[in-house]
Amino acid sequence: MNKSLGKWKWSFNLLILAVLLTVYAFDSLQNVSNSLADYNARQGAKGIAPHEDIVVVAIDEESIQTLGQFPWSRDVYISFLQALGQEQNRPKAIAFDILFTDPGEDPQIDADLAAELRKHDNVILPSYINTENEFTRTTVANKSAPLQAQEIVKPIPEFSEAVQPAHINRLLDDDGVIRRTWLQIETPEGKIPSLAFQAAKMYGADVDHFLGYSDPGPNPLSEITIQYVSDANGFMTIPFSYVLTGDVPLENFKDRIVLVGYTSAGVTDEGVTPIEKSMKLVYAHANIVNQLINNVHIQVIPPWVDLAGMLVLYVLTLFLVWRFRSIWALLYFVIGLALLLGGQYYLYPHHVIWTVTYTMFALVLTFLVNMTIKSFAESLQKNFITKQFGRYISPVLVQKIVKDNIEIQLGGVSKEATIMFLDIRGFTGLSEKLSPEEVVDFLNTMFNFITKTTLDNHGSIDKFIGDAAMIIFNAPLDVQEHEYYAVKTALEIQRGMVAIRQSIFEKHGVTVNVGIGINTGTVVVGNIGSFLRIDYTAIGDNVNIAARIESSTTAGQVLVSESTYEATKSQFRYEYVGEKLFKGKSSTINVYEPIGLIDESSEHDTES
Repeated sequence: MNKSLGKWKWSFNLLILAVLLTVYAFDSLQNVSNSLADYNARQGAKGIAPHEDIVVVAIDEESIQTLGQFPWSRDVYISFLQALGQEQNRPKAIAFDILFTDPGEDPQIDADLAAELRKHDNVILPSYINTENEFTRTTVANKSAPLQAQEIVKPIPEFSEAVQPAHINRLLDDDGVIRRTWLQIETPEGKIPSLAFQAAKMYGADVDHFLGYSDPGPNPLSEITIQYVSDANGFMTIPFSYVLTGDVPLENFKDRIVLVGYTSAGVTDEGVTPIEKSMKLVYAHANIVNQLINNVHIQVIPPWVDLAGMLVLYVLTLFLVWRFRSIWALLYFVIGLALLLGGQYYLYPHHVIWTVTYTMFALVLTFLVNMTIKSFAESLQKNFITKQFGRYISPVLVQKIVKDNIEIQLGGVSKEATIMFLDIRGFTGLSEKLSPEEVVDFLNTMFNFITKTTLDNHGSIDKFIGDAAMIIFNAPLDVQEHEYYAVKTALEIQRGMVAIRQSIFEKHGVTVNVGIGINTGTVVVGNIGSFLRIDYTAIGDNVNIAARIESSTTAGQVLVSESTYEATKSQFRYEYVGEKLFKGKSSTINVYEPIGLIDESSEHDTES
């Protein structure tokens, strides 16, 4: 069975390895990894307050009700800039998350706004980048340079010449979630920073080290994973109209970063983020600014660590499941999952993202498949052992074989054992007086008694041969003092025969006895036979000697060989019978008859 099991085990585990490598190669669990990372982001955002110098000026419902239907006339922005242009009110950066790429309805107002913009050196107007055109549909990113853009769409020239440039391109993962951003993009007109990067730099934060294109090591694409700390509820938010009406003290904007963007439900400028399904994108910019001015670098563990973790847990799980008991393997599995989940959750607040999805997948798949194979194999082994030995050896020994997963090899092993042969004397005369049904009933009664006595003394019923039986002690498992238990069994059978003999004589007038022969020596024991018919038995010269000793007994007599006598003479009283020469033997054998225990009150515990 072990050879067959080994083939199945290794076949399945090679298949598991192929599945693991395929899933990893095609990044099939990316959505699961993203969901786990998003959960960490939501948990990590709890209890973190955004930087107090980040202010969102919201184009909200209240401002639209006050100033009219959006889009507004651009003279509104002139008044806004004038309100924040006084020295006591002046922010360090005013970043509009609003596009001014088309001329307004009134060219004069555009000219006035351009003139106002030239008065301020702290205003950012965004551009957006096209990475595809009608000739090229594929975006090519060089690992040693920022993302290459095909076209930059800037504010109208009179505006763009008067403000700081920035892009507002969003970077979407395959599932449409904004988890990363480009801090800088290479365009036909040169490098252009993101709106958040430009605002943080104007604020005075040291942010240049976030750009990696000049140093291809850590961040060649100027791409970062965003740390989301809050949604709209966490950032200081002031309605746009309040700035114009004076409903907010303007000195509150002094030396701060002002982000102007849409928050009204009627204006669509939102996206999916890890912490909010519909985040107004001005707050996405606010989160990036917060990350930059707080100098938070999020490190993503490289993919090769996931691959290494998969392979290590695959091998470790395979070894532990088959090396240790199932309960210990299960404990390892639970602890392993807990450490992986707990480890990645612990690392996130320390700004380290460890994608454990593939490692966990390797652990779960390898454990479940191998535990299933192992449980199935153990069930087959248990059924096999129970079927093969359950009726013939002690239940305690059967349980030990199953518990310790002891393989009973076809062909057997050489070991010392005590062999007992037993023959019912007077059975021929009795069978002539009984019907066939009564003969079978008598034999069943006799053998049930013999079997129970044998099993109680940790012997194994090898076989019943007509009206005879062969019994083995110390096989298939080791039994200490097996010679003692063999002789004890024989004496108990003879004592039990008194009542049976009397009952048979009273019913049928026939005397029935049992002759028993016992010998101890080295024999070959095991499952011997073919794949069509297998019997657990013992063979060898010492088996033949036990049979010859039994054939020389008289009715009701027990005889043992000298080897059995020497092992048990301190426990039983014996009478020396004499030397006997048996068929097939060139020398005589001393034979002894046990009379009883030396100390009838002595008891022995079997250790098996």
